[in-house]
Amino acid sequence: MSALTAFRVVELAESVAGEYCGKLLADFGAEVIKVESPGCGSPTRAMAPRVREGPDGSAVFAYLNTNKQSVVLDASRLHELIDTADAVIHDGATTLAGRHPDAVFCSITPFGQGAGPEYANAKSINVFHASGWGYHTPSHPDAGKPPLRGPGRFLADYEAGLEAALCVTAALFGRLHTGRGECIDISEQAVLVSRADCVLGRFITGEVPASGTRDDYDQQGPASFFACADGFVYLYMTSRAHWLGVKTLLGQPDWLEAFDDDWLEFSVTPEKVAAFRQGFAGWVRGLPKETAADAAQRLGVPLVPVNDAADLHASSQYRHRGFFQTVAHPVLGEAAYPTVPYALSASPATITSAAPSFGQHTDQVMHRLRAAAQTAPTVRSPQLKPPKRPRGGPLQGVRVVELTKVWAGPYAGKLLALLGAEVIKVETAALPEEMRAYGGTDVNHAPFFLSINPEILSVDLDIKSAVGMAGLRDLIARSDVVLNNLRPGAMERQGLGYRQLTEIKPDIISVSIKMWGNDGPLGHQTGYAPCFAALAGLAPLVGYPGGSPLGTSMRYGDSTVGAAAAYAAVVALLHREITGAGQFVDVSAVETLSSMIGDCLVEQSLTGRRLGPDGNNHPDLCPHGCYPCANESWVSLAISDDSEWQRLCRALDVPALAHDPRYVAADDRRAHVDALDADLARLTRSHDAEDLARRLRAAGVAAAKSATALDVIADQQLWERGLYRFVSDHREGQRPIVGASWRMTRGPARVERGAPDLGEDTGYVLHEILGAAPTLGGLWRGH
Repeated sequence: MSALTAFRVVELAESVAGEYCGKLLADFGAEVIKVESPGCGSPTRAMAPRVREGPDGSAVFAYLNTNKQSVVLDASRLHELIDTADAVIHDGATTLAGRHPDAVFCSITPFGQGAGPEYANAKSINVFHASGWGYHTPSHPDAGKPPLRGPGRFLADYEAGLEAALCVTAALFGRLHTGRGECIDISEQAVLVSRADCVLGRFITGEVPASGTRDDYDQQGPASFFACADGFVYLYMTSRAHWLGVKTLLGQPDWLEAFDDDWLEFSVTPEKVAAFRQGFAGWVRGLPKETAADAAQRLGVPLVPVNDAADLHASSQYRHRGFFQTVAHPVLGEAAYPTVPYALSASPATITSAAPSFGQHTDQVMHRLRAAAQTAPTVRSPQLKPPKRPRGGPLQGVRVVELTKVWAGPYAGKLLALLGAEVIKVETAALPEEMRAYGGTDVNHAPFFLSINPEILSVDLDIKSAVGMAGLRDLIARSDVVLNNLRPGAMERQGLGYRQLTEIKPDIISVSIKMWGNDGPLGHQTGYAPCFAALAGLAPLVGYPGGSPLGTSMRYGDSTVGAAAAYAAVVALLHREITGAGQFVDVSAVETLSSMIGDCLVEQSLTGRRLGPDGNNHPDLCPHGCYPCANESWVSLAISDDSEWQRLCRALDVPALAHDPRYVAADDRRAHVDALDADLARLTRSHDAEDLARRLRAAGVAAAKSATALDVIADQQLWERGLYRFVSDHREGQRPIVGASWRMTRGPARVERGAPDLGEDTGYVLHEILGAAPTLGGLWRGH
């Protein structure tokens, strides 16, 4: 039985974000019924690349709509359908929720339901830039070149679709226990901003100053892409251990004597970085990328090959894990489609049907509705637990044991906590969580840690001792989910592998996050978020036309992996509630990021075309890019059709440009895109970026300033949404954090408590959860 088989979802959404949310639910067996507009159907049917003519020729639509049914309905029959639905996905304001209070309604829009109508036609590039990610892409930028969009064309949409799927499944979990529906408001901008909580969380408090420059998201050190014999490799190096490995890798050449062994920690300068890059480039230039990466990995050096879409289709790791599945489409033919980056042992995802033709299932769906009433799913294994502090939220009563560190794992825990779960971080004073050591010497006031861990509980357990391990095992026996992102084999060596966990609690859900997942020929490799992006196929899609891969911001990736893990955990929870069975959830960080370019991977499989960097160009929108403004600022804009092009020219006070024969029609503009971009750059250069973006939006043009870090933390729209909020702080009383990107109307979780002091909740865990068993008395360190 698939995890979500018991649920029916009506998809009214006609956006990439909405369709991706529906796809994620359909992946796990939900019955997703796509309601399409009469005549033309979903706009994604017309999106490039169009491999064949007709309404079934788009690779984008084919990817986003596997496992779904397509219907065309009038208003009366739509209500009849929604009457049977557990959840509804839509693109904005609707009156349907009031008429169907028992269903979960989820709206996904570029800037949230509270944004003005001028934001309604915003495109993915505008959201990406309004969120701050665009301004900081690529890392280590050339100041004279424009900021770049993210990898692929739909990064903002995919991130929002993932967040929506997380919220929908969490709300369905809550509905199982309360019978109450929910209204969820997803802002694509807020989702992307929340993915930068580790960075912005320090800026928003002033503990780390933001300069407002394009390198605000960068890290010191020589991390970079290097050309090699058959492509590129990416090196990420930040520690003494990495440096010693590199010295051995290079054979200790004389030029390395200019570098102290601790230079990465204490003496990184632009001159040293440039000297190292020059020397390393000379060493790697003649080597095949796999050879260089394998030699480095054997020494613990995070050097990885830069994979493109074709490399992923040929990957032995992806073949081993079954990441791609052959799908036969009646019009497009056979192709390898990416599946999901989380392998669920008891209820795996699978693609059972290709994307539907327009209205293919109308008659049979309506016949089925009239033939038999929908059976509501019921709880078979109710295990809600009284939390220390009831906060509401759809996951109230769920307890999560968190054995995580740094960003991806803690971010997954944070999302579950923001949905109401009681998340207990297990750490020890002798070896605190790594993020407690970054940014200062006080483990209870480290800016990184404080940014990622609001509403988390901390228990001080020395699990290297027999007594401490006994306490952890007793805690697991009283919990629902165990979340870890430890190195491969670490859980097993501690007696906490999945089989061992089931001996403690047979229906436990164990969620594991690893770079490559828990198995496969490359499972032993090590790396960090920029390495994930290079391996996953994202890096080659970001760069200037004809140039080398530059990749998105080096900070991108960890939080996305955490969001995928949180979603998979909630799916597994729903499955357990209905069937009584727990399971192992195996999350691959690299596969997670490949999922963010799923349509590109399908396109490559269908067409065989090599996909590479193309700046800010777009096959459907032109102009589409980021243009210079006054004071080194930039504005993003996207034009969908000829009427919008004319509105842009009027707003820029150059009506004659609209009639330039090179630019009159969309095909003409695409044929002269370089000249067009140059002309627009001359016109925008003297304007204030924010004022210009506001004027363009008022004229009906999709536009947004490319937001600096300072712009993002000052964004009043985000403050009004409650993305930024104040929580308790043990020193100053309150501190601002980056909270939940979503808004829930009926049962949101309260978020009031900041990150915990180390071991702050040990007394609660030992005495109230574990009952202060005598064998555990020595664990309580005076808390």
